[in-house]
Amino acid sequence: MPEVATGEMKPTLGLTGLTSNAMALIAPGAFLWLTFAIQAAEGTTAPSMWIGIAGALLLCLSTAVCYAEMAKLYPGTGSSYYFAEQAFLDREKAWKYARLSKFIVGWASHLYYWIYPGVMVGVMGILCGYLVGTLWPNLMSASNPGLFFMMLVAVVFSFSIASIAHRGVNSSTTVNLAINLIQIVALVLFSILALGYRVNHPPGSVAYQFDSTSGEAYTYEFQTSTAVVAGVSTDTILRDANSVPLPKEDAAGNVVPFRISYEEHDAQGNFLAHPSAKSVVAVHHWSWVFIQATIAILILVGFESVTAMGGEAKNAKRDVPIAVMVSLLVQGVVFYFFEYFCANYFLNSGYTMQTASGSAAPIGDMMVVVGDALFGPGNGRTFMLCEAFTVFLALIGTTLSCMNTGARVTYAMGKDKEVRGNLGLLHSKNLTPHRAIWTLAIISAVIGCVAVSVPFGDGSAPTAATIASIPHGFWSSVGYTTHEKMAALPNTLLTVTLASNFGTFILYALSCTLCMVAYHKHPNFSVVRHRIIPIFGLLANLVCMGAYLVFPFEGIGTKMEPLSALGIAALWGLYGLYHFLTTGKAAGKTTLLQTRTPAA
Repeated sequence: MPEVATGEMKPTLGLTGLTSNAMALIAPGAFLWLTFAIQAAEGTTAPSMWIGIAGALLLCLSTAVCYAEMAKLYPGTGSSYYFAEQAFLDREKAWKYARLSKFIVGWASHLYYWIYPGVMVGVMGILCGYLVGTLWPNLMSASNPGLFFMMLVAVVFSFSIASIAHRGVNSSTTVNLAINLIQIVALVLFSILALGYRVNHPPGSVAYQFDSTSGEAYTYEFQTSTAVVAGVSTDTILRDANSVPLPKEDAAGNVVPFRISYEEHDAQGNFLAHPSAKSVVAVHHWSWVFIQATIAILILVGFESVTAMGGEAKNAKRDVPIAVMVSLLVQGVVFYFFEYFCANYFLNSGYTMQTASGSAAPIGDMMVVVGDALFGPGNGRTFMLCEAFTVFLALIGTTLSCMNTGARVTYAMGKDKEVRGNLGLLHSKNLTPHRAIWTLAIISAVIGCVAVSVPFGDGSAPTAATIASIPHGFWSSVGYTTHEKMAALPNTLLTVTLASNFGTFILYALSCTLCMVAYHKHPNFSVVRHRIIPIFGLLANLVCMGAYLVFPFEGIGTKMEPLSALGIAALWGLYGLYHFLTTGKAAGKTTLLQTRTPAA
């Protein structure tokens, strides 16, 4: 394979291209579909979902200011890794810590940039499983797709995205720009319809209730019977030969219509729906807000991705800082706030938060309901499939963008010989970090398979009746054991997501610190932009990291997933220390620089 060690990336990206790449990573289409399911599965904290996003946005805005300010000083490839070196080299006394600083930042960023694409390819597996189950319910369950099928999709998708990234950033930018426009229009349309559904269905009115087995919504009460499934007494919905729920009839033989309600909790205290719009945006409990924010950070990260493309920007000092802020403000404030409000406000007795927590794609389920209400019974599935196609496109864009960013950070470290494997080489024709891209493709495929190995573990474990209704077969039911066994295992999708998010918090906290170092005694120093905002960002990131450790022992949220994520981060840190010492020794490098200009 032809490659060069000293070639430079071509400056081809303007403000539109840079912003499109960042917006693709924040993708409101992909993440509304993805993260709602993960947040719904986070135990009792789900009522604070919307306000948790607001908290995560404040954290990201403060961090985005730091990235934008550093991009003005240090335009180049490598993002925080590059900033860490330059910030310390500019210091009169602390320059000797430049190598140590950039390695810590670079290594920590890989916990985020290497796991994040794996989460995305895993989600693509879930999306495809949901769609296959919707189209062919006798082959696979839409709510609980086959584990090995999802793994296969994750592997194929990872290498397909790598092939696009390998061709160059120009083709990536064109794809991202088109995807941004399509997904924004589609998800705003769904949000408006979800809001209209709630407004037009007051309590007591006839409405739709969703059935996860058939993947359809119906306007009548379901007929049930009590049966023993796997040794547990369970109310089971009676169905016809096509798995359609049988309607409940009254004493006169008339079908009992389903009448909607917005009760907040069931008899066991489980959260069902928001009784009012005020409840959607309410805090409920501050501890719940922090738990939800630690997950919601996933939907907002990516604004910093353009700082890794400084070497490919036509006017990096001007355009990169603008792209950082615009991408976050437009997608986070304008779209996510509205979309998440509408999705949460939609919840009702026909589709509760408890239903959402056990589904592979609760947003898809909601689309079926609102589609039936607008276009007529049976047409909701068609509406959902059209919307799902835009989510499919959004996942392509966001995975492509994060793989591009991660590969460029790895390339920067490889160029400095801080990682093994000749990862600092460019393809001679495309001038892309092809070795880093294909390495990340392999890693993403593995992580994606792990993410979908037990995506319905812990609190989202399917009931015995649900497991019994899953079509049998290698691609559809293998891995779905019993409710008790699955409930005893961590939700692997949530675990991998939290591990990526923990890496994000570490990286963002270090970046806020770097901003203060970079502007210390600088002639353009601003107390607000270079002291107050970075300190707020640093503290916010540290508090969210602390939530991983404290809240599980307080009985708030789930326990297995955050502690597993902490274990992954700890192992990565220990391996990083070993890698730093052994690689530096082999290359003849010292921990502290001996000269002001470090050797390559």
